[in-house]
Amino acid sequence: MSKSTSKTPLTDKDRRKQISIRGLPILENVASVKKTFNRHLHFTIVKDRNVATNRDYFLSTAYTVRDHLVGRWIRTQQHYYETDPKRVYYLSLEYYMGRSLSNIMINLGIESELDEALYEFGLSIEELEELEEDAGLGNGGLGRLAACFLDSMATLGIAGYGYGLRYEYGIFQQTIKDGFQCEEPDDWLRYGNPWEIPRPEYQIPVNLYGRVVDQNGKPKWVDTKVIMAMPYDTPIPGFNNNVVNTLRLWSAKAAQKFNFQFFNDGDYLNAVSDQSLAENITRVLYPNDNYMQGKELRLKQEYFLVAATLSDIIRRYKHSRFGTSTTTRDDFSTFPEKVAIQLNDTHPALTIAELMRLFVDIEGMPWDRAWDLTKRSCAYTNHTLMPEAVERWSVGLLQHVLPRHLQIMYDINLRHLQEVAARYPGDGDRLRALSIVEEGDEKRVNMAYLAIVGSHAVNGVAKIHSDLLKTTLFKSFYELTPEKFQNKTNGITPRRWLVLSNPNLSDAIAEKIGEDWITNLGQLQRLREFINDEMFVRDIQRVKQENKERLAEWLLKTQKQKINPMSIYDMQVKRIHEYKRQLLNILHIITFYNRIRANPNERYVPRTVMIGGKAAPGYHMAKKIIKLVNSVGKIVNNDPIIGDRLKVVFLENYRVTLAEQIIPAADLSEQISLAGMEASGTSNMKFMLNGSLTICTLDGANVEMAEEVGDENIFIFGMTVEEVEKRHREGYRAREFYDNNIELRQALDQIRNGYFSPENPELFHDVVNSLLCDHGDNYMLLADYESYIKCQERVNELFKDQIAWTKKSILNIAASGKFSSDRTIAEYAREIWGVQPRPQPLPNPHEGRPGTKHEGEATHGSSQSLAEPEKY
Repeated sequence: MSKSTSKTPLTDKDRRKQISIRGLPILENVASVKKTFNRHLHFTIVKDRNVATNRDYFLSTAYTVRDHLVGRWIRTQQHYYETDPKRVYYLSLEYYMGRSLSNIMINLGIESELDEALYEFGLSIEELEELEEDAGLGNGGLGRLAACFLDSMATLGIAGYGYGLRYEYGIFQQTIKDGFQCEEPDDWLRYGNPWEIPRPEYQIPVNLYGRVVDQNGKPKWVDTKVIMAMPYDTPIPGFNNNVVNTLRLWSAKAAQKFNFQFFNDGDYLNAVSDQSLAENITRVLYPNDNYMQGKELRLKQEYFLVAATLSDIIRRYKHSRFGTSTTTRDDFSTFPEKVAIQLNDTHPALTIAELMRLFVDIEGMPWDRAWDLTKRSCAYTNHTLMPEAVERWSVGLLQHVLPRHLQIMYDINLRHLQEVAARYPGDGDRLRALSIVEEGDEKRVNMAYLAIVGSHAVNGVAKIHSDLLKTTLFKSFYELTPEKFQNKTNGITPRRWLVLSNPNLSDAIAEKIGEDWITNLGQLQRLREFINDEMFVRDIQRVKQENKERLAEWLLKTQKQKINPMSIYDMQVKRIHEYKRQLLNILHIITFYNRIRANPNERYVPRTVMIGGKAAPGYHMAKKIIKLVNSVGKIVNNDPIIGDRLKVVFLENYRVTLAEQIIPAADLSEQISLAGMEASGTSNMKFMLNGSLTICTLDGANVEMAEEVGDENIFIFGMTVEEVEKRHREGYRAREFYDNNIELRQALDQIRNGYFSPENPELFHDVVNSLLCDHGDNYMLLADYESYIKCQERVNELFKDQIAWTKKSILNIAASGKFSSDRTIAEYAREIWGVQPRPQPLPNPHEGRPGTKHEGEATHGSSQSLAEPEKY
């Protein structure tokens, strides 16, 4: 089932242990893999073993694995075409996929054969895996959640399609120079992408700009600039069920790539300028939108995704009809019964306006019928409680880029407000609160409001988040349509975040309770039965220590940082943002440092604090926090009085692949945002599943984690949401905490006075001023400081008793079953999308096609696979 995560060559003893746990590879399959590998090396890569590089070997391995996907992928699409199920379309501007090779091998169950075949070639599968580029088409949790959801949809047998953008450059590569973050382009496609299949035959024209004219009493969008959307398909295999779904990513192409007139006139740059400008739309993930040019590009990205996707959805709806391929379905009355569109946050909210445009302008429907179909087909997930994070597009920009859509949004708002006025006559305040168009110095369209009005379901991503949406951000809308609002607590896929990333822990669990938990994570509850099994406790303890030692070796090798593997591995890895409160973590580090300095002869529980994450390139304070982490680390790590009792490590270029390596080694997970700020979080779930204990506020999914595991098995500190709101009402004064707490005052004074930046004593003045100025400390770090420090003391006390700590670790693993993305997707399916998960697997590729009378029977010849064409 598992494989070693070590990046050093395996000894024969290691290999025997692996094979005994996973089961022996079938020799005829190994021979077949070797044959396929050689075929790809010769005929696809066009190399032989004399000149091939390790990257050539990686690509040959990837193509070999892809061959195992192809039959299942085509069969799955044929099955959907023939049975015509309701399809789920997941629209997200981010997909943080990471690497695919290991994940696909695990889901297909072919890692033993691949490992053995490569070993016989004298190659290491671990070394080849390292050559794969992370598909970093996301900034953080939002994109990683989308990737987990695709895995679960395939595993549950749901006819699901992911839609996003194929950014040429993903999330930037972070390097640390002199303690500062520097950004380098993430050219993830420079060596090609073996998993994607281009589909030029399904290119779709997308219109921008232009104007709206009246034609025979109907609006017509004319004089537009056309950009082509080119689809690239990536397979998404389910776990051990022969289902392979599709992630379709759009790439922008110029409608006319080359202007011969310019070229003949000697104007070589203008000859290709249209192509360059068009392809900028999918050039880079999320440009900085501080300037109008950036904002316009972001709007074009969002519309480009929506326009291409909806055209594709309607094309597939028309051409997928049970039992026939000769006619198209022009009757849209069954559209909501066949199509479910999920908007992953506010970015794809233009779906509402675009779907109305397609129905009304292109398909010629009456408005009321189009609106009914749109609302019944669309659903909206909100991922943030911060009002500033909700997108609002200026009317001027919309008029310039999408003039027809602005008209449609005005029409939607007019009809919506007419309904509100009829329900609440004379209530002008309610009309203003519920208007999609916001008046002010600059008139804007609130995209979250548009998504709510145009959807049949609206959900938050943790219970506390969903409840707060009803009472704060969307209070007026909840009062208007309470039946729309739901909760769907986030989850993570156990295939990647336990089976792949922590194979030794997976094996220890499987030896006790079998392997059903891989697709039914609630089975982990059975581990409670072994909480007093001394051998099992020791096994879990051993696995954690091995993971910690492996990470210590990696840090020494890659960052030249020596750490104590017997210390608490204290980790906070996520986007660097003030609301995530990495600054509070730093204040604890400094406090602990000062205590050791003041009393160096006392016995302390050693601790290694690891902080990782990227700051948005234009976010000054977040980048300054990264510098502060590194500056504090430089002083602490080189202080001979401190020794190895405290180390501070900044994990450079945090990404999915790095998360897979560090999370299994963590003892303590830091989830310390101010209560009411984090919608859910998913790193908290990954750490919990891998046996970390959590120190947290009652925020996001932390609340439900505490409910599952019990307050005695999690470290809770800080104010509740109600206490935070009370302090806001009474007028929060951060300086009072500074004045009344000696250790806090000492730490802040050290930062401000240059103790940690002797080369530039004023470097961190603005950091301290942001906390102590009038109306400062927006995220109330100082109010939670004392509670946080005392909670960390409780952590130290428990860590002294390693058996007690490990037992709580086991209880956390056992309680993490709720936080599977399989459970989340099953809830979406039944309660929002109106589809049922299909637990039974599809037949193997060599068996009869699913949905035919030959289903499950072996086939001979190729006629069976060509019976019906699939409309991809």
